Amino acid sequence: MAISRLCPNIRYFHQIGACTRNDQTGSKSGSGRPKVSPQLNRWSRARAIRSGQKLERSNLRTQPPATESPPRPLPLPVNPDDAVNFDRADARFVKSIYMVSDGTGWTAEQCVNAALGQFDYCLVDRGCPVSTHLFSGIDDAEKLLEITKQAAKEGALLVYTLADPSLASAAKRACQLWGVPSTDVLGPITEAIASHLGVSPSGLPRGASGLPLSDDYFRRIEAVEFTIKQDDGASPKNLAKADIVLTGVSRTGKTPLSIYLAQKGYKVANVPIVMGVSMPKILFEVDPMKVFGLTINPLVLQNIRRARTKTMGLSSDGRSNYSEMDYVREELEFARRLFAENPLWPVIDVTGKAIEETAAVVLRLYHDRKQKCTMPRISKRY
Repeated sequence: MAISRLCPNIRYFHQIGACTRNDQTGSKSGSGRPKVSPQLNRWSRARAIRSGQKLERSNLRTQPPATESPPRPLPLPVNPDDAVNFDRADARFVKSIYMVSDGTGWTAEQCVNAALGQFDYCLVDRGCPVSTHLFSGIDDAEKLLEITKQAAKEGALLVYTLADPSLASAAKRACQLWGVPSTDVLGPITEAIASHLGVSPSGLPRGASGLPLSDDYFRRIEAVEFTIKQDDGASPKNLAKADIVLTGVSRTGKTPLSIYLAQKGYKVANVPIVMGVSMPKILFEVDPMKVFGLTINPLVLQNIRRARTKTMGLSSDGRSNYSEMDYVREELEFARRLFAENPLWPVIDVTGKAIEETAAVVLRLYHDRKQKCTMPRISKRY
């Protein structure tokens, strides 16, 4: 039985193939473009591979699809004598990681992706082929056993987040029985918190049907709605209602950062800085502890703006100075002076940072300030 037939809730994620270094020879540009940092280039390529984009690949032998049905799942506990000896010959070419969850699988997916980020050097430079598969909504032992047997057949690593203690125990015993390497992501921390609080966990998976919507859910929905309405300086009168206010010149990532933070439950407003346009007075009246300035390297900003003008179909015949270097530098200098006049606003340099990385800095500073956890400031830029 093919993997996709094991249960209807299976979702396949990226497959990472072996990559050659052939594309490195073409990394230099004769048009005078700045050299990209080797580390940033490696991260970019690794992220492209893990998101399913095709790069130059060496011939990779892949495992042929299974044609015969796996043995009928056995109820737990299982007699070790009934274990099946699987042929793992084909597993050496592609390393598989199975993520199993009795809920949405979001936690398992995020943990695995974060861990894979520590192996970008291997995924790109050394061509380590890895494939990940998410099995969500696994709520009975029969499905769990079928997946575990398939993992044993492929020589896969099984990572599981099973809130139900009986299912977690079943997964552990099945993996021990068939020699499947496994990691229980949720169990150890749940047990530690239960011991610390002195209460037992509910054992209910996140996102389980029938559970009432929480206050946190409605708070996040409200935050997203608020943030969308306050995008790009709209309705400045509502700045005082925002949890976080972002300000910076065009194309410093204010909107995507705002939406990302809103999905975490924070009401965010962003105000653009444009030369010749007065900033709303209320921006200087709101609590300065919740205002954050964004800046960026001028050369990087110019490249982003040039790509933006092409995307919008704007001509580059000199009628607009939006992406001209002199204008870019002047606008960034204008923003720098504004930040200097408001020293309580932290200035975050977003050059080379992913949205998640910038958001982590914003939230760290936001909560440190809110809880009055002050640290000696080494630099005004983060």
